Amino acid sequence: MNREIAFEIAASNLRFGAGVTREVGMDLADLGVENALVITDPVLRHLRPVDTVLESLEANRVSCTLYDGVRIEPSDESFSDAIRFAGQCDFGAIVAVGGGSTIDTAKAVNLYTAYPPRDFLDYVNPPIGKGLPVPGPLKPLIAIPSTAGTGSETTGVAIFDFVRMHAKTGIASRRLKPTIGLLDPENTRSMPPAVAAATGLDVLSHAIESYTALPFGNRPLPERPLLRPAYQGSNPISDVWSLEALRMVAAYLVRAVEDPGDGEARAKMLLAASYAGVGFGNAGVHLPHGMSYPVSGMVKNYRAAGYPDGHPLVPHGYSVVLNAPAVFRFTASADPQRHLAAAAALGADVSAVQPADAGKVLAERITWFIQRLKLPNGLRALGYGPADIPALVEGTLPQHRVTKLSPRPAGPAELAQLFEDALVAW
Repeated sequence: MNREIAFEIAASNLRFGAGVTREVGMDLADLGVENALVITDPVLRHLRPVDTVLESLEANRVSCTLYDGVRIEPSDESFSDAIRFAGQCDFGAIVAVGGGSTIDTAKAVNLYTAYPPRDFLDYVNPPIGKGLPVPGPLKPLIAIPSTAGTGSETTGVAIFDFVRMHAKTGIASRRLKPTIGLLDPENTRSMPPAVAAATGLDVLSHAIESYTALPFGNRPLPERPLLRPAYQGSNPISDVWSLEALRMVAAYLVRAVEDPGDGEARAKMLLAASYAGVGFGNAGVHLPHGMSYPVSGMVKNYRAAGYPDGHPLVPHGYSVVLNAPAVFRFTASADPQRHLAAAAALGADVSAVQPADAGKVLAERITWFIQRLKLPNGLRALGYGPADIPALVEGTLPQHRVTKLSPRPAGPAELAQLFEDALVAW
């Protein structure tokens, strides 16, 4: 195998500051956009962030069409509904207002309306889809996050549930990246504490996974630069963003959850989400995310506090972080020092820790956050048991885009053991 010789850093432009949502109309006017498509979810539609966007567009004489049908934890069906709606509209740009579900839906709308494929799966990551490259540039997309977790405003990835397989997959291309992300701390005020906990723990796992991912130089060399994946493996620049995100999580996550009125903590977690987004958007994530996709996709009757009660739902942050302690105990032997550095960034004292205990220490630190923020005690609390493990493994195996970034290979037997270890967190 010819090994990779390079890595690329790509991220959206970001603008941070209280009140920057009110600038979106000026941004669109400066781009020469006369008609915009605003995408959001049915809950946020009636809250201040969307009202602010609509007022800004009106003040700057940008007409708009509003789509508020985004599904939390979107599916291929909900993507398709948004794409059909957008296909009937005349718009020169998209504004996505909401969490990762909304921003990912907007990315899919932008791609599928600009370059309609023969089959929905043409752009979807292999082996589920064909993974065809995006043919050309897309329309401007302004992302305005209302949660502090996914970092979707910085990445070229759109994740969704593929209903037929009861598993998550996605579309990945640098061309999907938003043109700019407007990070406005005022928009996270409406985020319930349970949502702040789930999204904040997603930030935590994004950052650890990208920092501990297979190094970029251990991956195969692509035939052409265009084929270099968005998720390239850990690299010196992503490392900087990922470690700083962990330090911010350690300092501010508990504060942001336990005191919704702590404006500083909410603002810092919004920044941490984007920091981690730059990190994992270029390095990638690995087993906790790969394993999370069937956990979310195979949900039975679980409903989480703070989320809409329209359908059973395992929040993405839950499905990721509840797998994380088991995974990092498993992967630590591949690079104990990186696992110890991640634990230290999260506030653990690693001064006397031996390399052989790196995974244990990191897992214990993650578990401390899970307990403090009152998340469920493992996958069993979400409704899963030993009988579900074969299906969870089968749902993880196709997630090559992320599982192959694990610093330690994990086949069916290893994944089965990891799911068993994740059934109970403490």
